[in-house]
Amino acid sequence: MATVTRPRRSVLYMPGSNTRALEKAKTLAADGLILDLEDATAPDAKEEARRNVVAAAGQYGKREVLIRVNGLNTPWGHDDIKAAASSEADGILLPKVESADAVRLCERIMDEAGAPADMAIWCMMETPLGILHAEEIANATPRMGGFVMGTSDLAKDLHAEHTKMRLPFVTSLGLCALAARAYGLALLDGVYLDLQDDEGFKESCVQGREFGFDGKTLIHPKTIGMANEAFAPSAEQVEWSRRIIDAHAEAVKEGKGVVVVDGKLIENLHVENAKRLVSLSEQIDELDAAAGA
Repeated sequence: MATVTRPRRSVLYMPGSNTRALEKAKTLAADGLILDLEDATAPDAKEEARRNVVAAAGQYGKREVLIRVNGLNTPWGHDDIKAAASSEADGILLPKVESADAVRLCERIMDEAGAPADMAIWCMMETPLGILHAEEIANATPRMGGFVMGTSDLAKDLHAEHTKMRLPFVTSLGLCALAARAYGLALLDGVYLDLQDDEGFKESCVQGREFGFDGKTLIHPKTIGMANEAFAPSAEQVEWSRRIIDAHAEAVKEGKGVVVVDGKLIENLHVENAKRLVSLSEQIDELDAAAGA
């Protein structure tokens, strides 16, 4: 499925075993939520967490909701997918995906469990093999919805360090961005681990936006506002985009082949991006209004 453009500036991980946190998430201004059955849930709480997230998935209004299941090589993965397939979540997030076959296996389980046709599969890209297979994973099934970068696990496997400019991850981020955009998928950046470093977090968001990510995955509500600000189109961008769209429409109506706005030549590619930014801005306004209602 070609992923619909929608606000994904901030996507917060929520532990599936913590019912108070799942309830609190209803009041948070995150664009999306990842209800987590994997890393954030202890082994003895997996089955209870599964029941929690299935019950909670449809309670977050216009926010996008993903359920991160356990891997299919674990005792819980198969049942997690079956349960999530019957929930009101927008998608299922698979951890440590390394091949298209893994995605298609998840799809078969979903289909057998009666998952709705518009329920997407998202993939955690967090191992060297997964990164090297990014293109085949992105094109594995029409259910594919997006990539989520798992830079913490990737750092471990690469024996790399978390540096300010994230140079050790440039190749991995770039390959995933290319594969995702080639097949019309959404793209979320990895988490920032130092909750005391607000400045570093903001810089990481700016870098992610420059890479082309739609937003950032988060581990604490305190970072939602900063991510929302960093990944939203600015007022200046939206105003300029509206001018481009209007000028192009007027030129088409008059039969003109060339459009110039403030001395800048405007082509179709500029108009397409302008429409995307305006649509995204309008959807952010709708989401924010719904959250404040």
